[in-house]
Amino acid sequence: MPEPTTKILKFISVIVAFLAFVPISASAEDIGIGKDLFFQHCSGCHINGGNIIRRSKSLKLSALKRNGLDDPEAIAEIARVGVGSMNGYEKVLGVDGDKLVANWIWKQAQNAWHQG
Repeated sequence: MPEPTTKILKFISVIVAFLAFVPISASAEDIGIGKDLFFQHCSGCHINGGNIIRRSKSLKLSALKRNGLDDPEAIAEIARVGVGSMNGYEKVLGVDGDKLVANWIWKQAQNAWHQG
């Protein structure tokens, strides 16, 4: 039978490992900036999370996951450098703008793009 100290250390290591992969919540201000950036630079093609050019490349959760974009970091990279026929928006999004818009997109995708 393992010693109580060993059990506690294993439990702590599991918690630390879990927390390393949990994204830190964005502030309300950051969410607002991400939303503004999306409406200024992305919503022309991605109305309500869709895609007017290539329907299979929408920002809906199922499409994001199907296309290997299953976290905000992957979305931020696409926003920054582009992919396929979509140009990168690093210059117009500004410093950390890619991350802010990606966090907002990820939140919307998880809420099925229901505004409320």
